[in-house]
Amino acid sequence: MSIDQGNTTRRGVLKGAAAALALAGAARAALPAGAFAQGAGPEVKGAKLGFIALTDAAPLFVAKEKGIFAKYGLPETEVLKQASWGTTRDNLVLGSEGNGIDGAHILTPMPYLISAGRVTQNNVPVPMYIMARLNLNGQCISIAKEHIDHKIGLDTKPFKAVLEAKKASGKAVKAAMTFPGGTHDLWIRYWLAAGGIDPDKDIETIVVPPPQMVANMKVGTMDCFCVCEPWNEQLIHQGIGYTAITTGELWKDHPEKAFAMRAAWVDKYPNAAKALLMAVMEAQQWCDKPENRDEMAAIVAKRQWINVPVADVVNRMKGKFDYGTGRVVENSPHIMKFWADNASYPYQSHDLWFLTEDIRWGKFDAATDTKALIGKVNREDLWREAAKALGVSAIPTSTSRGVETLFDGKVFDPENPAAYLNSLGIKKVA
Repeated sequence: MSIDQGNTTRRGVLKGAAAALALAGAARAALPAGAFAQGAGPEVKGAKLGFIALTDAAPLFVAKEKGIFAKYGLPETEVLKQASWGTTRDNLVLGSEGNGIDGAHILTPMPYLISAGRVTQNNVPVPMYIMARLNLNGQCISIAKEHIDHKIGLDTKPFKAVLEAKKASGKAVKAAMTFPGGTHDLWIRYWLAAGGIDPDKDIETIVVPPPQMVANMKVGTMDCFCVCEPWNEQLIHQGIGYTAITTGELWKDHPEKAFAMRAAWVDKYPNAAKALLMAVMEAQQWCDKPENRDEMAAIVAKRQWINVPVADVVNRMKGKFDYGTGRVVENSPHIMKFWADNASYPYQSHDLWFLTEDIRWGKFDAATDTKALIGKVNREDLWREAAKALGVSAIPTSTSRGVETLFDGKVFDPENPAAYLNSLGIKKVA
């Protein structure tokens, strides 16, 4: 199904990765939360970080452009554009020693899928650490202009009839997302399924890299897609489609991208990892200040980053949402957040929701020990260390943000994910 599941070809690196999960676990045991030596400088002068051309990668762009990486002793940090999430995965498997990358702006479930070997060549685990969440909210589901008269929104029941009629005429119906089991895949699946559309049977789900979404919809490749900005707003500016919802309407202040690093890199260079994390967190604070949003839009639109007109970025970055249907929302409560409301904190409960949804859709086995997996990948302990060094006054003390309610009334209690699955008609094997 996927056109974005390229194979990694460097077998030597992959053989080395096979033993890495056990090594990372041993290093974690030997170097727990206090792994970052106090007062020591970075062991290296930089790292190679990947990004996809999306506005929620802004903290990495800002940290590079404004010299924040250099401020923390990492002047040689590179922020490198990746063609797709599949490319990001492959380059993380390689690591910089194999001409790949050390870390990335990434879809939150991907470090879990990579660490568990669910999306790597020969299912070889490559241990990853989630160091921080990069943002809340900010994705959208867009629909092709051919369906604009229906003005589909949160309720997809009317969309089901539209798609059935199109299929009856002999035409294919397709929904695009950016990586199987990733956030965009899970948002569009949740939205479709809530209206009775089975994303595995009633519509073909395809993988398209974010920067190619608009071009593919222009030539009629798909009926709808889920992706981050600026591609939803660009779609409207080009008269090709409209926004059905922004994903904050599905789940207000939902977690989205993560800042993740190869576990081996963090374990080898703990001081550099702390410095890198502090730089990203400072950039997140800068990005979230309203007075910086115009400048941030100008930065992310630059050729070396997203390479789009500033007009495709600035309005939604500042909270103005023109849905392309005549509906315009000023000061949207679903604006992308980088720091406010603990946006940067990598809550374990958020990771658990993604893993639970990936169990729902078969990306993880029902018997997956989610608690153990989260314990290996989520490094909120390192986030707290970095926050203390930054002088952050309000540091979350809980691994959970608590019970979450989605738009259709489904309740996710991180203390009882099985009940959530049961409410969706799915039985989780212990």
